[in-house]
Amino acid sequence: MTGLRFTPVNPAGRETALRDWQHIHNSIIPTAPLSADEIAARAQRHILEVAYADGVAVGCSTVRPPAPDAATVIARVLPESRRHGYGEQIYQRGLARARELGAQTIETVVLASNDEGLRFARHHGFVETDRYVLPGDTIAFVDLRLA
Repeated sequence: MTGLRFTPVNPAGRETALRDWQHIHNSIIPTAPLSADEIAARAQRHILEVAYADGVAVGCSTVRPPAPDAATVIARVLPESRRHGYGEQIYQRGLARARELGAQTIETVVLASNDEGLRFARHHGFVETDRYVLPGDTIAFVDLRLA
């Protein structure tokens, strides 16, 4: 398993990390693509990082700080980069960050059509708490909570 290099998304810039985070997010969640401006706004509220293996973007993460005690940790890995342990590294880093911020409860959200993402979450002890479809969408999002 290759060690990953993590780069934060800078909310003030349009640097490579922001573009890489956008590509990964929009590839994995094509039903809810985000613009660079939307990502920059999120980076002011959440912790967004891109994971690089040998200089290539392989995944990204979002950590939404606790509100009030539940934090959301989302780990995404591009399909061609899966099965190398990257998801585990990204998830563990996000989980540690959420705990540092004082999270008592950890949640995540996965697009219902992402079977591998749902399997990963369930394998790590998450249980489904809700399903919902955003206006104009046809594929549900699945909210999960760490049991």
